[in-house]
Amino acid sequence: MSGCTLELLDPKGSVGEQEKHLILIALGVMLLVVIPVIVLTLVFFWRYRETNTAATYSPKWSHSTKIEVVVWTIPVIIVVALAVMIWETTHKLDPYQPIEPVASEKAPIRVEVVALNWKWLFIYPDYHVATVNKLVLPVDTPVEFKITAESLMNAFFIPQLGSMVYAMSGMQTKLHLIANETGTYAGMSSAYSGPGFSDMHFKAHVTSQGDFDKWVKEAQAVPDTLDAPTYVKLEQPGTAAPVGIYANVMPGLFDAVVGKYMGPMDASSQGMRVSGNRAIDDIIAAANCRVDGQLDSRALLAQRPERDAGVQPAAQRALTE
Repeated sequence: MSGCTLELLDPKGSVGEQEKHLILIALGVMLLVVIPVIVLTLVFFWRYRETNTAATYSPKWSHSTKIEVVVWTIPVIIVVALAVMIWETTHKLDPYQPIEPVASEKAPIRVEVVALNWKWLFIYPDYHVATVNKLVLPVDTPVEFKITAESLMNAFFIPQLGSMVYAMSGMQTKLHLIANETGTYAGMSSAYSGPGFSDMHFKAHVTSQGDFDKWVKEAQAVPDTLDAPTYVKLEQPGTAAPVGIYANVMPGLFDAVVGKYMGPMDASSQGMRVSGNRAIDDIIAAANCRVDGQLDSRALLAQRPERDAGVQPAAQRALTE
């Protein structure tokens, strides 16, 4: 137990703070039933013990209206109170609902999250950079997460900032969070997803706006780029992946990851385009150009003129037909 922490009870964001309040209120209300039951059980054991001859013995007793009123009225009131509270907070804390900016000039930032085996890829589409197992956010700024998975289902969770949301291949889920204090907070996958699950951790670094802007400029200057061949290498299963930073992220990468596992009808229902999506073409082509598990760059380049001419690779044609 010495390794356990109480991160849920030490929130650093408004969503986490509201969830903590809900947990404590619900716990307190339920204790209104649990504590009296425990106390009365001990009292009855003591009062009606065999050696207490002063206790009233009523072998023919079978009913008490007063007791019936108490044991039914109090639980009903508690259940109704909890139902009303949970109904309100469920809608208020809906992860798909945007968070009101703390200040008018604080526009939300977008982060696209891809759960890989067994690592996290964070894409900043507005800044054209991406990171692996490292999330950097400005303080007091609403964040809109779009979440998906490359393979197995996972769950994206930063306990001190708020809600957990599942990541599933071929689907896009959303989460809105905000951090109200600078610091470094633990993030994880809270859904079992195979042998590398226990190493699927990341750090969420919350900085001042100035430090965040500085970090973005530094990330944009790194030599490593995230194109289709690099992504295909990155998505290969592996544990304890080191932190990585990429610049010049290929446009439409997140939609391409989602679209790989979707048909045209499913994609159009989410406002996405699968057929003719260049990013999907590149990723599928790169995945198909592997020899003994290694990327064959010559085979990939040989396919490029065909795709540039508007002809989809066979794998993509099969996906979109």
